[in-house]
Amino acid sequence: METREHIYVGGEFIPSTGNGTIEVISPHTEEVIARVPDGTNADIDKAVAAAREAFDNGPWPQLTPAERAGYLTRLAELITGEMDDWARTISSEMGSPFSFSQMGQVYASAMVLNYYAGLAETYHFEELRTGIMGPALVRREPVGVAAAIVPWNVPLFTTVLKLGPALLAGCTVVLKPSPETPLDAYKLAEACETIGLPKGVLNIVVAGRDVGAHLVSHPGIDKVGFTGSTAAGKLIAAAAGAQLKRVTLELGGKSASIFLPDADLALAVPQALGSGFMNNGQACVAQTRILVSRDRYSETVDALSEWTAAQVVGDPLDPATQIGPLVASRQRDRVEGYIAIAQKEGGKIAVGGGRPASQSKGWYVEPTLVIDVDPNSTIAQEEVFGPVVSVLAYDTPEEAIRIANNSNFGLSGSVFTADVAAGIDVARKVRTGTYTVNAFALEFAAPFGGFKQSGVGRELGPEGLAAYLESKSISLPAGTEVPGVPTV
Repeated sequence: METREHIYVGGEFIPSTGNGTIEVISPHTEEVIARVPDGTNADIDKAVAAAREAFDNGPWPQLTPAERAGYLTRLAELITGEMDDWARTISSEMGSPFSFSQMGQVYASAMVLNYYAGLAETYHFEELRTGIMGPALVRREPVGVAAAIVPWNVPLFTTVLKLGPALLAGCTVVLKPSPETPLDAYKLAEACETIGLPKGVLNIVVAGRDVGAHLVSHPGIDKVGFTGSTAAGKLIAAAAGAQLKRVTLELGGKSASIFLPDADLALAVPQALGSGFMNNGQACVAQTRILVSRDRYSETVDALSEWTAAQVVGDPLDPATQIGPLVASRQRDRVEGYIAIAQKEGGKIAVGGGRPASQSKGWYVEPTLVIDVDPNSTIAQEEVFGPVVSVLAYDTPEEAIRIANNSNFGLSGSVFTADVAAGIDVARKVRTGTYTVNAFALEFAAPFGGFKQSGVGRELGPEGLAAYLESKSISLPAGTEVPGVPTV
């Protein structure tokens, strides 16, 4: 049992103003493994005040980008050096298979921090432009105090998607982790203590949705970065819009993986299903619709079924486990409800569909493959967020593109084909923010975000840094040169 009695504000662990606690429950054993303070609005007020002081009067925004990048590098080194410990923490609190926690939860987080540290060397925080009426110095300055509100599915990774660019930009941050996964956030606070991050630059309060709403609407917050459901994102957008706060919203997905008729199934099946079942299916970028040529439908379903049935379900801390439990009992109920609806609407269960007999406890759902799915059915339209993948048939590549675009979401996607040029052509026509040909990938140097109801704005790449910067134009007399500033 791990017990935490403090919040992290102003570079110190201080008592919460409230008496409530949050119980962290193991999705595998259904037992309480930790207790942490349930943050209050007053806690948020303290955290925002500390972040405001650190931004308005502290040294952080005045450091050079290279100096701020040094902190990111040291944080990445610390996380990488303790990767297994971080991975065990995340697997224990939310059920991610240990192997995925190592690479997808922890090492990927360090990679993002290192990317932004490296970007400091090439990004133009100032540039001199030759204008129509004279030269202009264009500066990119930190937006101010940023709120980072992150989900439970990839808690550390979604945190550094915001923290990395925000810190490099010179912003200070108030982080609100999900109540399901607070333990890695406490490790992050301790790591920031170790690297000597200046006081107030990062503040952390674990709390529920109502307190999160208070953070979003707080007048001391200049920018909100949120990852989570589309429904919650709409509420945040409305609240932020009322105060004209800047927002980045990375929301839900219902991504399609298109197998063109010439696709190599030996390549396509493990890549597409590996994405669909990634993190127990609890991933916004999961390829949960697989679109298959009708001419190869039976053959492909057989290959997909064989791969799905071979997945190892079990204790998330066991290195052999490929599918662990869902984060909470309510999440299992949700997924089982979608499986039942899929069957009522004509879908057939090829593999799975129930609870694994091997697990007497824990919030498990078998990896499930639903075939003969109608493109307009519930299972093809709504985000399940569990280990459930649907298979849909198409007659022509043009129809496959229409089916892929038949969605309120547009976050990710993939296409598999022997002709890469044909794959690029498909990628250009699918309305989604990230896409991969002959694989599933998320490139950290490229922008990540969604079309339609999958979000607003972008994370990762230089675009992710720009989201935490404000542009300022300073018009100058003709012939002015600014030493050390490149002319573009």
